[in-house]
Amino acid sequence: MTDFTDNIQKVFSFDNPSIALGSIMHDGAVHAEVQAKIPLAMMNRHGLIAGSTGTGKTRTLQLLAEGLSRAGVPSFVSDVKGDLSGLCKPGVVNPKILERLAGTGKTFTPEGFPVEFYSLTGNRGTQLRATVSSFGPILLSKVLGLTSTQQSVLAMVFKYCDDRQMPLLDFTDLRDVLNYLGNEGKAELKDYGGMSPATVGVLIRKMVELEQQGASKFFGEPELDIHDLIRTTSDGRGIINVLSLSDVQDKPRLFSTFLMWLLGQFYFDLPEVGDADKPKLVFFFDEAHLLFDDASSELTEHIVQVARLIRSKGIGVFFITQTPKDVDQDVLAQLGNRIQHAVRAFTPQDAKNLKATASTFPTSEFYDIGKTLTSLGTGEALVSVLNPKGVPTAVAITQIFPPSSVMGAADDADYNRVIAASTLASKYATAIDRESAHEILQKKISSAAQATAQNAAPSAPSRGTRQAVPVQEKSVLAEVLNSPVARQVGRQAARTITSQVLRGLFGMLKR
Repeated sequence: MTDFTDNIQKVFSFDNPSIALGSIMHDGAVHAEVQAKIPLAMMNRHGLIAGSTGTGKTRTLQLLAEGLSRAGVPSFVSDVKGDLSGLCKPGVVNPKILERLAGTGKTFTPEGFPVEFYSLTGNRGTQLRATVSSFGPILLSKVLGLTSTQQSVLAMVFKYCDDRQMPLLDFTDLRDVLNYLGNEGKAELKDYGGMSPATVGVLIRKMVELEQQGASKFFGEPELDIHDLIRTTSDGRGIINVLSLSDVQDKPRLFSTFLMWLLGQFYFDLPEVGDADKPKLVFFFDEAHLLFDDASSELTEHIVQVARLIRSKGIGVFFITQTPKDVDQDVLAQLGNRIQHAVRAFTPQDAKNLKATASTFPTSEFYDIGKTLTSLGTGEALVSVLNPKGVPTAVAITQIFPPSSVMGAADDADYNRVIAASTLASKYATAIDRESAHEILQKKISSAAQATAQNAAPSAPSRGTRQAVPVQEKSVLAEVLNSPVARQVGRQAARTITSQVLRGLFGMLKR
């Protein structure tokens, strides 16, 4: 026992700022004198939180988000089931918490944390939006469930619009462009390739299907400014950004692809920071398998590239899923911090997954990894993290500490309280409809019709003169142009104009 304690204590003896995960266990006993922890500087080296349903993954995620907030690091968590919203409220001690803390030497201190609620529908938080243009053809193809041929057609349409500076802001824009290029605008595709009426029909039907599921609220402006997610409070705590997904959990392609879009925005927009003392933001990607299910090879390749390179932007990413097998192997290779909860093996396939999971951990002289994985209790986990030098630690069974906030969903009153106090809700509340592909095409079609009419009948020479605008009207016009909505429109337009040059990963616009 002494050899075990001495060895494990050396493993986690670093003095660097860190986040405590829990107390080490051995032979069923908890050793309060030895804590497993993750160095704060290694939180941008990415990680994996895995385990079967009900083994404690969500509470481990919650514990990490709390620790980051205390350290002044904001985080972004996707709340698929609604049970992370309790972060905004101090927890209440109960027998289960006391049982979990038994022998750890740690006392329970209730604490609520600064939270900002977001929603893809606007029902449970600040409305989040992204433009069709910035989403790009690859991610949009994933959302719509397109074939590779249909994706190539969509990419061609995006290229056509980019070349003509026709912003695709919402589905109305995209639908109009598809209809135009499938009919009177066919000749304009001679330098791009063609598309069949059948393909146009499929794309529009897929879009209508997604709109009927509420996606129309998501595509548009004002688009989310990622810098709004990297904020701290006046007392230095990191704000926990909670994306409420309980109202769209039956639309996994939409929210999993949005999360990947968001990571892409961080990758494009943020400057290189190198190895910092702590990350700018840590991103928790729950239900990670949804991103990789049916993903094209092109999408998977880009996900791998983001995982490899976004660390240098100061962004850490933790994937949360049931088994490491759910994550692409090349992505898994980037996840140095590992927190593995129990794996339940009831079928031959489960046994195969168990063996694969065990093989991803360093060997241990103190544990049989395979047997340990099936015998872990709720709230217990196998932990191996990166030490301050970036080297994986030995594996240790850990009794994970319970979170300090409510381990469950917030009620409507708590939601309303947080949203009412938000300084961002008003910024994104009102949708903006500025000139985009729809209006540009309408003008183009109208001009063509007028030209046809003029060619059919001679027109009288123009005798119009420029009229002066009355002072009163000028005053009203100035007031309108200086309104908050007008300023927001201007900012959005400027973002599109300055980014209308290159598309990078995922076919997304580079800012």
